[in-house]
Amino acid sequence: MDKAIIIGADHAGFNLKENVKSFLERRQWTVSDVGTDSEEAVDYPDFGAKVAQSVSSGTFSRGILVCGSGVGMAIVANKFPGIRAAVCLDLETARMSRLHNDTNILILAGRRTDPETARQIIDVWLETPFEGGRHQKRLDKINALEAVRGEAL
Repeated sequence: MDKAIIIGADHAGFNLKENVKSFLERRQWTVSDVGTDSEEAVDYPDFGAKVAQSVSSGTFSRGILVCGSGVGMAIVANKFPGIRAAVCLDLETARMSRLHNDTNILILAGRRTDPETARQIIDVWLETPFEGGRHQKRLDKINALEAVRGEAL
């Protein structure tokens, strides 16, 4: 597994991002941090787009985003081709997001997830492989929808 990952957060996710970054670095991951660098108010789409574009383009195979609830970052990230981003508030969601959906961006809720739970979620998310099989057929359908790019179905 490639041990390089890109992370980003808005002001509401800054503290958890910093904790996650240290955790990953202690585990020998190369972490590219696109910001933000403080709790000063910023616009989450700016940071979500940086991470999602880097994963979408293939520069990174996986990314992590953090905002207050996770919802805003999920909306932004899923606008990019090939991105399958999921807000994971617990271990089972993290596991299933990888096993069945082959998510490539994990989104954490800075205002709802404590650092220990976040570390556990990250471990599960990073270690769970995509199951493939019947789930690949479903991802193929998602990819086909993405290819339509707004045309009527």
